[in-house]
Amino acid sequence: MRAIAYTTFGPAADVLKLRDMPTPNPAAGEVLVRLHRSGVNPSDVKARAGSRPGVTEPPYPLIIPHSDGAGVVEAVGTGVDDTRIGQSVWIWNGQWQRPHGTAASHIVLPADQAVPLPDGVSFDTGATLGIPALTAAQTVFGGGSVAGQTLLISGGGGSVGHLAIQLAVWGGARVIATVGSGRSGDDARAAGAAHVLDYGSDALARDILDVTAGAGIDRAVECEFGANIELLAQVMRPLGTIAAYGSALDMSPTLPFGPLLFKALKIDISLIYILPPEERRARIAQIHDALSSGALTSRIHATYALEDTAQAHEAVERAGRHGAILIDCS
Repeated sequence: MRAIAYTTFGPAADVLKLRDMPTPNPAAGEVLVRLHRSGVNPSDVKARAGSRPGVTEPPYPLIIPHSDGAGVVEAVGTGVDDTRIGQSVWIWNGQWQRPHGTAASHIVLPADQAVPLPDGVSFDTGATLGIPALTAAQTVFGGGSVAGQTLLISGGGGSVGHLAIQLAVWGGARVIATVGSGRSGDDARAAGAAHVLDYGSDALARDILDVTAGAGIDRAVECEFGANIELLAQVMRPLGTIAAYGSALDMSPTLPFGPLLFKALKIDISLIYILPPEERRARIAQIHDALSSGALTSRIHATYALEDTAQAHEAVERAGRHGAILIDCS
């Protein structure tokens, strides 16, 4: 098989190399997937760069990056129904706690990590479901139904935020999205946000309270927890929930405990890689239902050839991206 791999941390162009490797055989309970698309996420880029706190060297001698992907089951191991051969699937946790991910022509992994694609869903969309869509679904629906609630979705122009807006609206919520400059506001409105606000505004807290007539936010889907916790303490309604999935700008935030306490706010931190099986199944079902009803679409910013994976990583590192970065593995 063909694969992109690295053995040391460093800049993408320096360490990501195209290799010819033996195509693996599925063991018991596993499937071999012929990949058509691989999704490149910020976590993949950070892992390759060696920028995760406390990690000084790669955890395996050779790493094929990327956790997300989509393709066709080509072979199955013992214990897996052979009717799965030829099935179109999408993949989650392809390279989570294992050396070989989806930046390759093939991957072997446990059968339940290759999820059948709903009818009519493309490989492009499938390659965005593992991290972005599951994160969006968990942060929106992890506390139950959002019907009739007001949700604040920060970073509404990003991949997770864009999907979260659509899922929340599909679930019956009213959405307020915060975005940066450029076309992000138009994208958030097209996704269904009732109100789109500038997250750089000095009057953001007042603006949020104004559009909720002072009632505040039931559930916040938050991509920058540390940077926004003071704001959230002001705009959440009592007994609300902050569903956080990122805090890159401030990884050691100081919490305004008094305001959080006297509103009895809940902080729900999501790491999609370790989502319990029952919750993962529920989120997958919701994603599939939304896809099948036409309520959920993924934006694709660019697709790169496998041999150009370094350029794809550099695209993720640059600002101004509007949608997923994919690799054509075929």
